Parts: sequence; C-alpha cells; structure tokens
Amino acid sequence: MINENALAAAKAAYDIEAECIVTMKEYFDEEQFSRAVELLSNAPRIGAAGCGHSGIICQHFAHLMCCIERPARFISPAEAVHGATGFLQRGDVMVLASRGGKTKELLPIMEICQTKGVHIIAVTENLESPLALGAEVVIKQYVNRETDKYNMQGTTSTTALCMLFHALQAAVIEETGYKSEQFALIHPGGAVGERLNKKSL
Repeated sequence: MINENALAAAKAAYDIEAECIVTMKEYFDEEQFSRAVELLSNAPRIGAAGCGHSGIICQHFAHLMCCIERPARFISPAEAVHGATGFLQRGDVMVLASRGGKTKELLPIMEICQTKGVHIIAVTENLESPLALGAEVVIKQYVNRETDKYNMQGTTSTTALCMLFHALQAAVIEETGYKSEQFALIHPGGAVGERLNKKSL
C-alpha cells in the first residue's frame, strides 16, 4: 500500500474537481454561451488553439466537433503563425483557450483572425485579459485550485475546460438536430459503433 498522505491526496482530488464543476455552473452566462453555440452551429470550419494542457483539451474539442459533423481541426500555435491559419476563412470560428487569457502564442492568432473576419470565441478565467477583450464571445472558466498540493499542475483547470467543451457539444447537438444515425455512419469502429449500427439495421 502507498502511504496515507498519497491516498488522502488522491481522494481529495475528487472533491477539488467536483467542487470546481459545480461552482463553475454559477458563472454560466446564457447570452455568451448561446452566441458561441450559434457560431459553432453555423460555421463552415472551426479551429481551436491553446498551449500546454489547454492545447491538449483543444485537440479533444476539435475531435468532438468532427464527431457531430462540424468540420474542425486543432491548429498548433507554433504552426498558426507559419501559415496554418490559412485553414480559416471569413465566417469561420476560432476557439482560443487560455486560463489566464494572456498566453503570448495566442495573441498573434487572434490578430490574424480579426483581420480575416474569423469569429473568435475565447475560453478564459480572466474576463479582463487581452484574449477576452479581443474576442467576440467569451466563455467564463472557473478554477478553484489544481489538485496537487503545490497548486501548479494543469489538472482541475483542464477538467474545467473539458467540461465547458462538453457543454458546448451537447448544446450544438440540440441546436443542429444532430442524430445518432449520422454518428453511426462515421463511427463504425469500436463498441459504440457496433451498438449504434445494430440499432440502425
């Protein structure tokens, strides 16, 4: 068995992240969220970018959008300023995620999108940050603390970001009338694909 402190830390992680999600719901802004859902539901293409842990969750978000047939891709901040923003055209949507809203690698991407007429959705905890002020829509992130004792690893913050993206996908499914039969066609693999395709027979 591991030591008692390690077990206590593990159990506390559940409580920390659960509290974060419950509290974050109190910051839910229906107007901003609705606008984000409208943009995502109607965009020809969707981009997503973030650095570090936020970037990893943005990759997940892009895949979530593709799974409901909203064409999307993760755009690496490093590649974005070397031509990858050519993926986005006027009327498309770019989702930029940064807890503090000051991630330097994202600010040039925001400027490119503004010039090209690409809609910008920012997900950040800091509503006064450069990212929030430059975005068309801002989704408020909330983080109580990270789960490690030093409050430094991207744990609770990634769970919070992931939760917001899951909420957006759930709403876009309703807004667009997306059907499980559509998902069955593009997801024949794995247990989920097997279950869905059995239903469609």
